[in-house]
Amino acid sequence: MDTVKVAIRHFSLGDAEAIRAGQYPDLREDEIRSMIRKWNSGSYHGRFFEMFAVLHDGEIVGAVSLYEHSKSIASIGAEIYPAFRRMGFAYAANLLLLDRAKQLGYRIIQNQVGTDNTASIRLNEKLGFESDRYEYRNQKDHPVFLFLKAL
Repeated sequence: MDTVKVAIRHFSLGDAEAIRAGQYPDLREDEIRSMIRKWNSGSYHGRFFEMFAVLHDGEIVGAVSLYEHSKSIASIGAEIYPAFRRMGFAYAANLLLLDRAKQLGYRIIQNQVGTDNTASIRLNEKLGFESDRYEYRNQKDHPVFLFLKAL
């Protein structure tokens, strides 16, 4: 099966309604615009961070992010809006973000995946990540597996 075609770009304030419709129906437009400003600041908790809109045929179908853990380690993650899941958008967007991470000089991608999130486990494996399947507890005390990929 061919990889579905997607593009990624930074969110603009004009995307607030699409974000509300796709994922956050209970938030006001001003709250979403505030989130977009934070996403576009380039930093989260003092570390490099980028959030991108995932587009298919010009329509926003989700978001994908890149977060720095150290000068050579980052994590990536996709959140595809419910109406667009299981169509290959997360896989295609993550491929683009892996290229972006490599261009930025990261050498390792480390993702935390909930131990019960079979879709994300399969996605990480399809992307070439490896895991020892040892159960860790994340900062919120949820059980996760660590998935690693060298770039």
